[in-house]
Amino acid sequence: MERRYGYGVTLVIFGGVFLSTSGILLRSLESADGWQVLFYRGIAFSLTLFLLLLMRYRSGIFGAYRAIGIPGLCAALVLGLGSICYIFAILLTTVANAVFIIGASPLATAFVAWMVLGEKTSRFGVVAMLVSLAGIGLMFADGLMEGRWAGNIAALGVVVSFVVFLLIIRKRRGVDMLPATCLSGLVMAGVASLFVDSFVLSQNDFIIAMLMGCLQFGVGFWCFTVATRYIMASEVALFSLTESILGPIWVWIGVGEQPSLLTLLGSAIVLVSVVSYCVSGIRSERRLLRLQASSL
Repeated sequence: MERRYGYGVTLVIFGGVFLSTSGILLRSLESADGWQVLFYRGIAFSLTLFLLLLMRYRSGIFGAYRAIGIPGLCAALVLGLGSICYIFAILLTTVANAVFIIGASPLATAFVAWMVLGEKTSRFGVVAMLVSLAGIGLMFADGLMEGRWAGNIAALGVVVSFVVFLLIIRKRRGVDMLPATCLSGLVMAGVASLFVDSFVLSQNDFIIAMLMGCLQFGVGFWCFTVATRYIMASEVALFSLTESILGPIWVWIGVGEQPSLLTLLGSAIVLVSVVSYCVSGIRSERRLLRLQASSL
């Protein structure tokens, strides 16, 4: 059991490391714009996940895609649009601003589940949500002063898409929705193709776009998905914060991008709020598991 738990934690941490490279990869582009990167990233992402699904389902691969139904297609659309917002969030604001606003997604999901689905949440959870909003407010204030408000809006778009995506798949818990995630890459590439001026990239930019699809997003997301089989959802959310922590560090070391004081303060507030919320969730889930075990 401990080995499976350790495997799950390791997967999440590795997934966070892969996902955290998006900022430094985008800052290393020579001339490609966001739409060009999104086109090739989307194709590479869908191809990577399709190959992983093919290894898993073999001859039943098309049945897995049919099983997602209309909700799965809606989930693919939402996640694809969110991925577009993700790239432009990083391109239009600092990596720290983008990843820490996006890192508040677990709290946003809990809030919407509480308000829309009527799921119970503790008073501590409500406080954590409100405190994190204060941190996001500080980062927005920094964005307005520095002229980077569009990137912050795009980061909020990622949060919204992620919340809607989770609400959709919660209603289809008995169905593997990884095929829907795979299709989101085609949504990403399809939308991007409408805005691409030229599909020709330099060798450096093409390699970066493909790495972002195959490794940064493809393998990173796969690690998170598999990890949910071995550890609790709140633990996945907690350990996935490696992405938010490492992302700004890579660009600071690599290209000297330093976040402002307001961004650092806002990021710290969001980080503490999310960590506290996740730790509280872990304790609650473990308490519930102990109660269930004792009743058997």
